[in-house]
Amino acid sequence: MSEGETRVEGPDDIKYDERGLVPAIVQEVGTCQVLMLAYMNRESLGRTLETGRTWFYSRSRQELWPKGETSGNIQRVKKVLYDCDADTLLVLVEQIGAACHTGEKTCFYRELPGS
Repeated sequence: MSEGETRVEGPDDIKYDERGLVPAIVQEVGTCQVLMLAYMNRESLGRTLETGRTWFYSRSRQELWPKGETSGNIQRVKKVLYDCDADTLLVLVEQIGAACHTGEKTCFYRELPGS
């Protein structure tokens, strides 16, 4: 391990923010396409690791939600990586259906004008 890196043994070792959340970037394992950004807390990360499907924490509803619960568009987790500071997750998934609630494959389907 390099100097300054944080070693993680499990969900409790991740560095959550003051609200108990950590950003989770979700990426399609086969294409490396970024699908979405969501937030996890200890419980949702634990459930993700236990079930092999993504669970997130909804900041607006203030509750856990399994991705695809109502839409059927689930994410099968292949691997969960964390950055050198252990304060951001990268979740590699097999996406079944659309990732975005709009029906788009990815939440990042719009281009900022002038970019």
